[in-house]
Amino acid sequence: MARVVILGAGISGHTAAQHLQRLLGKKGHEVVVVSPNSQWNWIPSNIWVGVGQMAKEDVTFPLAPVYAKMGVDFRQAKAVAIWPEGDASSERPQVEVEFTSPERAGQRERIEYDYLINATGPKLNFGATPGLGPDGHTVSVCTYSHAEEASKKLQEVIARMKAGQRQRLVIGVGHGTCTCEGAAFEYTFNVEHEIRQAGVRHMAEIVYFTNENELGDFGVGGMSFMQQGFVTTSQLWTESLFRERDVRWILGAHAHRIEEGRIHYETLDGEDHVLDFDFAMLLPPFRGADLQAFDRAGEEITGDIFAPSGFLKVDADYTPKPYDQWRAEDWPKTYVSQKYANVFAVGIAFAPPHQISVPRTSPKGTVITPAPPRTGMPSGIMARAVAESIAEMIEGKASSPEHHASMAEMGAACVASAGKGWTKGTAASMTMFPVVPDYQKYPEYGRSLKDTTGELGLAGHWMKTLLHHMFIYKAKGRPGWSFIPE
Repeated sequence: MARVVILGAGISGHTAAQHLQRLLGKKGHEVVVVSPNSQWNWIPSNIWVGVGQMAKEDVTFPLAPVYAKMGVDFRQAKAVAIWPEGDASSERPQVEVEFTSPERAGQRERIEYDYLINATGPKLNFGATPGLGPDGHTVSVCTYSHAEEASKKLQEVIARMKAGQRQRLVIGVGHGTCTCEGAAFEYTFNVEHEIRQAGVRHMAEIVYFTNENELGDFGVGGMSFMQQGFVTTSQLWTESLFRERDVRWILGAHAHRIEEGRIHYETLDGEDHVLDFDFAMLLPPFRGADLQAFDRAGEEITGDIFAPSGFLKVDADYTPKPYDQWRAEDWPKTYVSQKYANVFAVGIAFAPPHQISVPRTSPKGTVITPAPPRTGMPSGIMARAVAESIAEMIEGKASSPEHHASMAEMGAACVASAGKGWTKGTAASMTMFPVVPDYQKYPEYGRSLKDTTGELGLAGHWMKTLLHHMFIYKAKGRPGWSFIPE
């Protein structure tokens, strides 16, 4: 009997558990899920909680009953260290966990495994910017509890505007290397909608604060699509939306210190600035879960397995390269550890080889570039691929991972809301393919996207469909766009 241990029960971890149980559960094999949280949280909907349109109960469910019904062994605990070679007492690999459940809080246990999937997701690194986060001077929507607090603060701001006080609301990212600009974008327009519905839009100044070099970058270097020979960029579309909703933007910004009601930041030109605010929702940068690793002799090997960011190094090319030498082939395909053939990382837990957006630094040497996004849809795809590879190896059908899920070969779909309501709400639907384009192999990706399907075959089709479906549904009586592919 083989045992697969999954660290984390988010989108990628939960997906991997479901597929492994489907493939192996009736054959005597064991699936163990380790997660410090008792609740599963559909994180993309936290932005709704953050404006008061959803409650915590709408975006969560308890994990234990679900896994009990599935036949999955669930341990409410956080992983703290792995011994991929075993230790002095056992040759079997093992992971050490610390329980977070009330009845066993603080207790530690080692769990042996045959295969390990690291799906721990991100550590919210609020400490990267002094004063950032719920323990500082800004709010967050990264967890449902953070989002509940953000909603309360937003209602206080609306109350002050109703009392005749003008307010400045700043929404975006709180560090020059943040990712998840899409979530900040979505929250911006849901907040704008709520304020408008409250009848106090004229009392609010809304500022989008981002490390992106241009609007519409979203951490993927921007997007383009063609319809009937006309090329439209995500920058043009996004700027149009910001102007329509009267949202001011600050680009290429790195917040290096936040005080009560004040953001100190640097921009790509190297200039320092100060921005006062009455409400600020700034997302933190991410890092890995800071797991330690030890060899059988007890010597620490964390740096051999994990990148300095804390993310697990997998089958990617981590050779330092200038931007003009980046290739789509640098990105992982099977998500197996470079050092241990029975260890994998999926979702946000794997270390990307480099950014997707063009790397930029200020004259002071400050990195101000979005980190590459690893969103829910790709996370689920790579989790299924890893689960299927492990199942085949356990059953002796393969000796190495056979299922691929490169972000350079998959698409991603997103529906971004901009206010709730069938008659008053709006939303944008975006589907891009591939997530990681190869600008060097197919330089037309980065130029005007003329129809080169005849010249480049599939590559030309990719260029036409880099953003092949992008539209915004607008309520009756409001101007809007409908960008539909040929």
